[in-house]
Amino acid sequence: MKRSRVNEIIREGDAFIRSFGYVMPPFAYWSPEELKSRRPAGIVDSRLGWDITDYGQGKYDELGLFLFTVRNGSAADLSRGRGMLYAEKIMITRQHQLSPMHRHNVKAEDIINRGGGKLVLELFMPDEEGNIDRHREVEVPTDGVIRKLPAGGLLKLDPGESVTLLPGVWHAFWAEGADVLIGEVSTVNDDLTDNVFVDPIGRFSNVEEDEAPLHLLVSDYDRFVDGKA
Repeated sequence: MKRSRVNEIIREGDAFIRSFGYVMPPFAYWSPEELKSRRPAGIVDSRLGWDITDYGQGKYDELGLFLFTVRNGSAADLSRGRGMLYAEKIMITRQHQLSPMHRHNVKAEDIINRGGGKLVLELFMPDEEGNIDRHREVEVPTDGVIRKLPAGGLLKLDPGESVTLLPGVWHAFWAEGADVLIGEVSTVNDDLTDNVFVDPIGRFSNVEEDEAPLHLLVSDYDRFVDGKA
């Protein structure tokens, strides 16, 4: 994905988020230079910020997701069972854009339709090895009420509705009828190690630098902020 396209997606996504009255934190608008000079550990090390992914496939409009991590605790706190054990994201899924089938080993998450069209999730339970169980009935809490679906059933959430996905539950999702603003409230988030995809794809985009970044992505931090690449 070209950096110019990433910059365009950030601008469009920011306008879409604002249209629902959601206000981004101030650091969202720091320039790359400001982020590098200030380098707050609570942002860089916790990997807060912009995350535009095409899963390394170069087909963002078909296979992709817009994310911004607003807050995130630490794995150390999670291991101790005390401290900052939670994370929050705001996301956008566009019509005809798939977020592919995956599960998490550690993270439990509430996925919330914050506005727009219907949010559609395809769901499977895991088998004993953690793989997709194509026969087992799906049971998930939706705003405190257990919903039951056949394996691979489609759960459709209207604006304001949510679903709780516990570790191991396989899920893919997309928007229906209109683009959807998604909220995610979860236990500590680790996108480097805690995403298991059905297909052998990447978690982050491969960015071609055809213009300067408007804002850094979380996947830029090692290279642009810490100079590790």
